[in-house]
Amino acid sequence: MSHTAIPAPMRMRAQLTRSRVVMLMLGFLLVASFIFSAGLGAVQIPPSAILSVLCGALGLPPLGQHTALQATVLISIRLPRILLGLMVGASLSAAGAATQGMFRNPLADPGLIGISSGAALAAGLLIVLGDRFLAHLPSDYRAAMLPVAAFLGGIVTTGIVYRLASRDGRTHVTTMLLAGVALNAGIGAALGLLIFLSNDQSLRDLNFWLLGSLSGVTWPNLLVAAPLLILPALLLLRLAGPLNGLLLGETEAFHLGFAVENTKRAVTVLTALTVGTAVALTGVIGFVSLVVPHIARQLVGPDHRVMMPAALLLGASLLTLADLLARTLALPQEIPIGILTSAVGAPFFLIQLLRHRAAAQS
Repeated sequence: MSHTAIPAPMRMRAQLTRSRVVMLMLGFLLVASFIFSAGLGAVQIPPSAILSVLCGALGLPPLGQHTALQATVLISIRLPRILLGLMVGASLSAAGAATQGMFRNPLADPGLIGISSGAALAAGLLIVLGDRFLAHLPSDYRAAMLPVAAFLGGIVTTGIVYRLASRDGRTHVTTMLLAGVALNAGIGAALGLLIFLSNDQSLRDLNFWLLGSLSGVTWPNLLVAAPLLILPALLLLRLAGPLNGLLLGETEAFHLGFAVENTKRAVTVLTALTVGTAVALTGVIGFVSLVVPHIARQLVGPDHRVMMPAALLLGASLLTLADLLARTLALPQEIPIGILTSAVGAPFFLIQLLRHRAAAQS
């Protein structure tokens, strides 16, 4: 043994200390992202005014001075948008980490099993064909049906993929991946047909939906969707132990006492719930569920008990900051947030792919 070798207990303590430091830093990043996103924009709100407005909203004595305009902008517009960004970023990241653990592939993504594309197709059908078949309904009802249709589309697509991959009581992740790829290709063709059939207004609505945005969220929508975003993400964190076992292989995980099939089923259902809800509210926001877990893995290691909470915090912060850039870079216009996440995520994905290929060849 080399004299420079570090004993295993010391390595474990060093890793634990590193994980604690990283989690603390991610907590600070989350708070900073909230403050920046709440304060910056067309109406500037300093941190003292943010605290004063929040205290007033909670029924506490204001701690500083703020204007009525600042209070209205923060409570009615920015705060629900920020909370949506935090919840969607956290839930997409947790779903991505769980999916990568289930497939035992750090380049996997919930979109591979058709959740996002199925939701987008259902929303696209309602946007393009809704005026023809639902013209008798008030416009408010049709607008309310859009997130419901997207959520159901994601759930149905996931159910089809899961059914195709299940045989004799077992779910084959390779078959699930291939079925998802095939279904995504078919849905892509259907979306292309919808784009061809769209008029100018429908085309703009459809493109904005496919590129993603946190705008337009209201408190009632947020309160309804919050349980479907938060609870599945928290339940996915409880699967960290079985996902660690799956890293060794399904046979090894079974012999270690983990319920492999139940774990795969739970990951699929919970991922479908949280990603379907996210897409229903924000449209398709790409690469968050792929890139964030990968960064968290590089920061704290592959242990899902630490990596998944880190991914949850990091995803919440990064999506909130991305939304801040989306609504401030081109004032008074707003850039679809999916453009920003894809602009960062696509090069990151290619870099990681090249690294994996180089590692496989060495």
